[in-house]
Amino acid sequence: MSISASAVTVELNISVWTANKLDKTATDTVIAANHAQSNDAAQVRKNLMSGTTVRKKIADFAAGCRLWHNTHTLPWADKGARLLPTSLFMDYKDEMNARRSLFDDMVSEFILEYPQLVQIARSSMGSLYNAEDYPSAEGVQDKFGFRLVFSPVPEAGDFRLDIPQQDLADMRADYDIAFNDRLADAMHMPWTKLHDMLTNMSAKLTGSDEDTQKRWHDTFLTNGYDLCAMLSHLNITKDPHLESARRQLETALLNTNIEAIKSDDAERDNLKTKLDAILQGYEW
Repeated sequence: MSISASAVTVELNISVWTANKLDKTATDTVIAANHAQSNDAAQVRKNLMSGTTVRKKIADFAAGCRLWHNTHTLPWADKGARLLPTSLFMDYKDEMNARRSLFDDMVSEFILEYPQLVQIARSSMGSLYNAEDYPSAEGVQDKFGFRLVFSPVPEAGDFRLDIPQQDLADMRADYDIAFNDRLADAMHMPWTKLHDMLTNMSAKLTGSDEDTQKRWHDTFLTNGYDLCAMLSHLNITKDPHLESARRQLETALLNTNIEAIKSDDAERDNLKTKLDAILQGYEW
């Protein structure tokens, strides 16, 4: 199946300085104090930015970017490249450009504050502090990075190599198998997301209790709406069964509201019946 017109590959690489250092002297002390029989029984790793949170905020922001990236793309290569539907390309690119700009601003602020942060860490770390553990500001800045690479999806069996025809045919056959396996793995993710959503919603709709209204929040429905919207993009193979299941969930959600879910047992039972019918209607 050709998907070169419906998706591109994108690689996101975000690097963040770990500010983590193995202290061999402290490690030896801990091992000896606890009479351990092996030198690998313990490790003491120092947080070089102890007492500060600026670096951690950058790391947390980077983790959030990776999560957003994974939510809006499909798995493809074992590492790195993922499939980005072309229908999401501009929105994805705009969002990632904004995130990269903010990341760069956070790193620039961190580098400006770096000498002061080292002094704070010195006060926080006590005898664990060692000035030789700390790279220069320029060296630290080189450990941060935010890189995006977009590439077209190669067609299955697209080889332009000057090798014997039989070897080329064998290589093409192997590539086609790997390509189709990757595509199957990629399309498994949207099905899994939908199945998890349906299963979790159905489980929450089971039964009722006196404290039922406290269990319901707007996100119970809005998360479902968001998933339905995203699945319309992630279905890059135009799988009719996935689209049918998506539409069934969307219709079920549109025909109720959170206030009815909070107050009406019958409304909850009705929605649960619809969700269970979707779960039972497909091979997951």
